Amino acid sequence: MVSFSFLDTLLILLYFAAVVFIGFRSARKEKTSTDEYLLAGRSLTLPVFVATLVSTWYGGILGVGEYSYRYGISNWVVFGVPYYFFAIIFAFALAKKARTTNLATIPDKLYEAYDTKTALLGAMLTFVLVSPAPYVLMLGILVQLVFGTSLVTSILLSTFLTVCYLYAGGFRSDVNTNIVEFILMFAGFAIIIPFAYAKFGGFDFLQGNLPPLHLTWHGGNSLQFIFVWFFIALWTLVDPAFHQRCYAAKDGATAQKGILISTLCWFVFDFFTSTAGLYARAAMPHLQQPLLAYPMLAEIALPSVAKGMFYIGMLATIMSTLSSLTFIGAVTIGNDIIGRLLVQEEKDIRSAAITLWTKFGLVISAGFAIVLALWIPSVVKLWYVIGTAIIPGLLVPLVASYFERLKIPAAFAFAAMLFGLSVSTVWLLWGQMNGGDYFFSIEPMYPGLCVSVVVWGAGKWYGSRKRK
Repeated sequence: MVSFSFLDTLLILLYFAAVVFIGFRSARKEKTSTDEYLLAGRSLTLPVFVATLVSTWYGGILGVGEYSYRYGISNWVVFGVPYYFFAIIFAFALAKKARTTNLATIPDKLYEAYDTKTALLGAMLTFVLVSPAPYVLMLGILVQLVFGTSLVTSILLSTFLTVCYLYAGGFRSDVNTNIVEFILMFAGFAIIIPFAYAKFGGFDFLQGNLPPLHLTWHGGNSLQFIFVWFFIALWTLVDPAFHQRCYAAKDGATAQKGILISTLCWFVFDFFTSTAGLYARAAMPHLQQPLLAYPMLAEIALPSVAKGMFYIGMLATIMSTLSSLTFIGAVTIGNDIIGRLLVQEEKDIRSAAITLWTKFGLVISAGFAIVLALWIPSVVKLWYVIGTAIIPGLLVPLVASYFERLKIPAAFAFAAMLFGLSVSTVWLLWGQMNGGDYFFSIEPMYPGLCVSVVVWGAGKWYGSRKRK
């Protein structure tokens, strides 16, 4: 299906070796604190903040290729515009607030605003939300293409390789590898557009060879289908990677400016990926596996070395997100579950336990992602299922926790989280068991969010009545 020259393979192997070297090299040899291991000492400067946030938040490259191949520029509407919108909202409404809390994680914030029970439930939801299963699947597919190993073997080896250095260096290793991956992801996709243009032509070629709906904003999808992806983009407001990097920023202004600059970077990268997807569809109209749109485009458009650099760009895009989310999952176990249960222990004992369990959590987080990726072998479906089930439970209580006027009693926050999760999950499972036919043809995220908002409203009413 695909072929690589010796130089292509050598470049890819050198990339893997460089990432692992940088990751281990970033580990501090001297004894480090929990704050250093989890948040790199809260020292991220603006360029570093932008590089790690941009690379972490844009990992679903094969899924983006699949969607743009199927639906054209609607990819920008579904996977671009709503995320820009909510990222800007996060920058102005939450970034500085998150940094001034001096906390480490989302469940830390839930604990501060509500109680232990709500924080523990929030930790469980966060663990599922950050599961890197889609990125485990994508990385395994690319490694399988390059080296010809089985998918299971590719997933196991590439996941281990991606997260092994996190054990030694923690968040600082993640950030330093993200910087390199940020550069490589842009370089890789900047390479393929000129080659595709030279081989096939410009807009006239695309217009003449694409289905007409590929050049419409909706791509032939229903308004409700597109609208639900805007709700899934609410993920941005509860995304642990956003919160973690704000907690780790040098100050609040760095976090706010960094998110705004990152949004511009995502806009540019979306131009590259959407254009590449259009070329793939126009040049290969009968591709049997749209998930492989980008690799197949590289096969027909790129010469040796350029192909290797493009694959490195795809690998860097995926690995940056995979390592970051796996580490956040590990922190959720070490800090937000074990650490929450050890809150009465002495500071030094609790700190050592958090670090130790975070390292052990890397294995749990990676293992859970591998199982999920093999169970649901579709990138877009994994995004849809995880986002639809988890966001309705986490969104309202978390956003409210940052604003005194929006806070509700802890019992209502827990109920909003539990009922929002339960309703959306049951709605989702019913639809999946009936071939995607949901109750009243309503997407499951809507009723979950509505229930959560209703419980929040009841909590506000009860709280105001109690004060009176």
